[in-house]
Amino acid sequence: MRTSTISRKTTETDITLSLNLDGSGKANIATGVGFLDHMLRHIAVHGLFDLDVKASGDLEIDPHHTVEDIGIVLGQAFDQALGDRQGIVRMGSAYTPMDEALAFVAVDLSGRPYAVIQAEWRTPSIGLLPTALIPHFLESFAFNAKINLHARVEYGRDDHHQAEALFKALGRALDAATVIDPRRAGSVPSTKGTLT
Repeated sequence: MRTSTISRKTTETDITLSLNLDGSGKANIATGVGFLDHMLRHIAVHGLFDLDVKASGDLEIDPHHTVEDIGIVLGQAFDQALGDRQGIVRMGSAYTPMDEALAFVAVDLSGRPYAVIQAEWRTPSIGLLPTALIPHFLESFAFNAKINLHARVEYGRDDHHQAEALFKALGRALDAATVIDPRRAGSVPSTKGTLT
């Protein structure tokens, strides 16, 4: 079973997250930041991951610590569930439209963390989620998952649509990369023989 459960408790946040890479897209998410819940559900549904997230944070200050720490914990959960990454496809990408918006995401589950995020936002926030925290969430996720992540909003007029396209594309790219390739017979997809 490629599953993980991660807990993180600080003076700013208290988070418990469970992930099943071989799920069916079931999502049970409550972070206190409604639009982030919506985006995390897209990762689960479009990636066919079972994802359970319970978080409380110092939202009386602002959502920054909650959003950042959920990105950290989600990344740690992917890293743990992937284990030594034997047999995985390793790389995946997806273009995803949402009405007038189009987003692209490419991932390499290489064990080497890096993130390039390209998006222009027209509003300071979508619901309670500041748009400036979207790239920060994705960077926190990528570095803790130990993956290479390139995410780009190609175009769009509505920030809600742009973000939704981006997170749907992330779910689909992760699904493609985490799938087990039966032709690999459990070998690690690297000329070095390791991805950790």
